[in-house]
Amino acid sequence: MPLPKSNNYTIEDIYSLPDGQRAELIDGQIYDMAPPSPFQQELVMELSATLRDYIKKNSGSCKVYPAPFAVFLNQDDHNYVEPDISVICDPNRINEKGCNGAPDFIIEIVSPSSQRMDYLTKLFKYRTAGVREYWIV
Repeated sequence: MPLPKSNNYTIEDIYSLPDGQRAELIDGQIYDMAPPSPFQQELVMELSATLRDYIKKNSGSCKVYPAPFAVFLNQDDHNYVEPDISVICDPNRINEKGCNGAPDFIIEIVSPSSQRMDYLTKLFKYRTAGVREYWIV
């Protein structure tokens, strides 16, 4: 018999966080997010611009969204992530709140504090949600 979850949070709880506090929600568990370092922000900017330029050069229709950008992975109220970079090729997945369903391509910039999350938790979650390409930088 499975053990009951001690916390079963929803997206409503994420939206109720104080202004400026960032967190992700994976299977009903809230994970606080540390502010990105300047180096991480530079990487996100460079990679986002490179991807955008490549897509434009090749007349692609995909769009690049750097964090903070809401992704509702399973289109339920127990999963909400903010990948460092999301590439979405289906415009029907985008609405005023973010992306409903798995992006086609996700990049996470790993830091010492996010290694376990990026290499294990998110890898499994993204794979099972249908993310086609996942890079850890």
